[in-house]
Amino acid sequence: MQTKKTYTVQEATKKLEHYCAYQERCHQEVRQKLEGMYMIPEAIDVIIVHLIKHNFLNEERFAKTFVQGKFRIKSWGINRLSFELKKKNVSKCNINLAISEIENEEYVEVFDGLAEKRANLLKETNIYKKRKKFIDYFLYRGWEPYLVYEKANELIK
Repeated sequence: MQTKKTYTVQEATKKLEHYCAYQERCHQEVRQKLEGMYMIPEAIDVIIVHLIKHNFLNEERFAKTFVQGKFRIKSWGINRLSFELKKKNVSKCNINLAISEIENEEYVEVFDGLAEKRANLLKETNIYKKRKKFIDYFLYRGWEPYLVYEKANELIK
């Protein structure tokens, strides 16, 4: 018979301090980690309060780093960024704050560069299919429909 490893509150707190120090985490990820360690709800609350108090856990900081990373590395649009943060139960206020840090000029520049690159990569000969693939690609990645359709009409003729 295999037994589950149990942790004291102090052990779990130390473990979660390392977990949060390694990478920014949201409250939901930390709660899931603690539930996976079979901690009782009262202990989970005590540990989360400790992590927030000692600045290991900060939802605003998490939202900002998440948005900057996904925008710069994966080139996600605002719609996808806000959707993913909502899935992680980040507050609407923190989502808006993090998204507002993306400069409008940079946002449009990234989109234009991606659009040019994507339009050149598509080898479809049928213009309608090519336009649909182009549009689907960008809508899935969370770019605003008005930007996508405008660019599709401009690049694919």
